[in-house]
Amino acid sequence: MKIKAQRFEDLEVWKKAHELVLEAYKVTRYFPNEEKFSLVSQMRRAAVSIAANIAEGFRKRTLKDKANFYNMSQGSLEELRYYVILSADLGYLKDNKILNSQCDQTGRMLYGLIKSIQQKYSRQ
Repeated sequence: MKIKAQRFEDLEVWKKAHELVLEAYKVTRYFPNEEKFSLVSQMRRAAVSIAANIAEGFRKRTLKDKANFYNMSQGSLEELRYYVILSADLGYLKDNKILNSQCDQTGRMLYGLIKSIQQKYSRQ
C-alpha cells in the first residue's frame, strides 16, 4: 500500500530536486567573482525554481494547476541543464557529472509525476 504524501517534503521528486539545489550552490561557490551576479545567480535561481515549483504545485487543488507548476519545474530544470553546459564550456565547471546525473534523475521523476497527473486529469 502506497502512503500518500502529506507535505511536499514527503515527495521523492522534491527531495531529489532539493539535492540538486544544494549541489548547484556548492559548485557555483567556486565560479569567478565576475560571474557572481550573472551565471551564478541564474544557475542558483533556476535550481531553486525546480524545487520551489514542486512545493507550490503540491498544494494546488486542481490537477491542472498541479501539472502547470510541475511543468514550470521542468522548464527550470532544462534552463539549469543549459547553464551546466555553458559553465563547463567556459571552464568554470571542471566536473559536471554529479550535476548532470542529478538533473537526469530529477527530470525522470518529474516526467513520471506529470504523466501520473495527466492520467488522473484525463479520467475526470
